[in-house]
Amino acid sequence: MEDIRVSLVQGDTRWHDPAGNRDYYAGLLAPLVGQTDLVLLPETFTSGFSNEALASAETMDGPTVAWLREQAARLGAVVSGSVQLREGGGVFNRMLWATPEGGLRWYDKRHLFRMAREHERYAAGKDAITVELKGWRIRPLVCYDLRFPVFIRNRFEGGRFDYDLLLFVANWPAARRHAWRTLLRARAIENLAYVAGVNRVGTDGNGIAYSGDSAALDFLGMELAELDDTAQVRTVTLSADALAAHRERFPAQLDADRFTLLD
Repeated sequence: MEDIRVSLVQGDTRWHDPAGNRDYYAGLLAPLVGQTDLVLLPETFTSGFSNEALASAETMDGPTVAWLREQAARLGAVVSGSVQLREGGGVFNRMLWATPEGGLRWYDKRHLFRMAREHERYAAGKDAITVELKGWRIRPLVCYDLRFPVFIRNRFEGGRFDYDLLLFVANWPAARRHAWRTLLRARAIENLAYVAGVNRVGTDGNGIAYSGDSAALDFLGMELAELDDTAQVRTVTLSADALAAHRERFPAQLDADRFTLLD
């Protein structure tokens, strides 16, 4: 593992305006050329968190997937964020992972937010994925997933952890900001891993306000960066040596309970 630079892109997503959002976020990303390894965009960054956006959901050969690939190539970095994407008979809240070499992987949000009826309109994903970058094993997740520690649990098998870095992209309302901040820290501490979480700011078309609070946290839940409620970009460097030293000094994984995750 090498040290890795992670850029938190906390934006004020435009409501139901994919083309406008692509232009807006491209402007925020422009200064990052050659300055980062991984760029993290908010959940549903082309539309905002809207059930009504299903009607205009793109496909994998649509403009937003192409845009992500273009941005990754231009920046020389992985670009990741979630978008409503139609596949088969359903629309998924899909977190994309576009590499500068042209590769593309994705994770479909497993836990759908029933309080906003997301579970009635979107198709649910099933399995977590692990992606790799500069020797790091990375687990991408979306918003409401943050509340489900069993699904997220970092297992230690064969002498290796499932992941070294957790990523969360979100549209997490300001009214529940205490939960967002608390759970990000809990996931870092209990899983002996870094955590990066990106939330949006502003007020959406449903009148819901967002306070940002995007953060990069170390394995002790300590802030390496914590953003306020304004649109901004912050890049932090995560130390591979510090993570390895902590896991050796505090090997709680050796006392973890074994379990099987059922559907």
